[in-house]
Amino acid sequence: MSEHHVVVVGGGFGGLQLVNGLKGAGARITLIDRRNHHLFQPLLYQVATTILSTSEIAWPIRHLYSDRPDVTTLLGEVVGVDTTAKGISLRSGMTLRYDTLVLATGATHAYFGRDEWEPVAPGLKTLEDATTIRRRLLLAFERAETETDGAIRDALLTFTIVGAGPTGVELAGIIAELARKTLPREFRKIDTRKTRVVLVEAGPRVLPTFAEELSSYAGKALQELGVELHIDERVVECTTEGVETSQGFIPSHTIVWAAGVQASPAAKWLDVAADRAGRVVVEKDLTVPGYPDVFVVGDTAAVTQSGGAPVPGIAPAAKQQGAYAAKVIRARLAGNPAPPPFCYRHQGSLATIGQSAAIIDFGRIKLKGWIAWWIWGIAHIYFLIGTRSRFAVAWSWLWIYLSGQHSARLITQKETLRDENHR
Repeated sequence: MSEHHVVVVGGGFGGLQLVNGLKGAGARITLIDRRNHHLFQPLLYQVATTILSTSEIAWPIRHLYSDRPDVTTLLGEVVGVDTTAKGISLRSGMTLRYDTLVLATGATHAYFGRDEWEPVAPGLKTLEDATTIRRRLLLAFERAETETDGAIRDALLTFTIVGAGPTGVELAGIIAELARKTLPREFRKIDTRKTRVVLVEAGPRVLPTFAEELSSYAGKALQELGVELHIDERVVECTTEGVETSQGFIPSHTIVWAAGVQASPAAKWLDVAADRAGRVVVEKDLTVPGYPDVFVVGDTAAVTQSGGAPVPGIAPAAKQQGAYAAKVIRARLAGNPAPPPFCYRHQGSLATIGQSAAIIDFGRIKLKGWIAWWIWGIAHIYFLIGTRSRFAVAWSWLWIYLSGQHSARLITQKETLRDENHR
């Protein structure tokens, strides 16, 4: 009898946690991802804002499992699943048979039916997104330095972030500090301290998933950094010239989208029910209804907590789901009873506002300010992979704290057509 073949699609938090949980289980594992690296997404915004380099938050998947002969890593993109034949199809034309399939394919940006906005308002989900945003951010300052038209210069020095969740708030805070603390001495024609950082939110407050007192603190902290809060404003149009909202037009040549996410097309591959965000509605053991040999975890899965609230799409939730699915698979392979239904344990919500303030919501315990920032930093360093990455990130943060200088301010990518239009 051949070894049980587990195919895992997606090398994010959920997929890797599952593969780690199956070590020694006696299964043959194939891990497929469109990229060759695992990405620590919670710090992706720090790459976009010149604090960290790409190598400090990403690791080659092959290297992570070089000592696991039971794991085969493939670089490829899944385009279909045949649940009858128990096979998956890759864009390259390759097909793979599975005994157990785990879909941990994550999510991407959601533009609410206006996908044409993506070229001018990129989201932040991949290293490519981060380096694109970093390039546009730095080029805006460079072009403003040589621009003679005052209106165009003002638009170049206006950075608009759409969406005031954790990503939007963190981006706004760091960009404001970059413009006001790091760059002023380096430019001669422009005063970077006059940069406008605009945070647009359709809802009534920033960080709506946090307690109202923490949300209020974050809003005030952003305003102290000079961020303009446009609350209760809906985005109507995004163009190369700026953002049209329900309250008027914001001339801005750099726009970042942080307003929503949409799941991968896993539900379409399986032809099963999905929620409004495209996530697969799964059973209590994270399997797909009608397909007990197919698991869906992480941002691709719509999982409900015992009280009826949805499990949030954050890294700890994905890791818990990956670990749980591994336990179910191990129990099946060993012929043991299945573990109890999946139960999400919320470990708290964290967000930073600039480089010296943060908020943490542990439920009964709520922290804000400087001490919350230190706890946030320690937690993120702890979850990085490898001693080298932990040391590199800690050193980068310490250097910025002591010197005020960001170490990753390099413009490395080729300019896009949109960048050329702003010359």
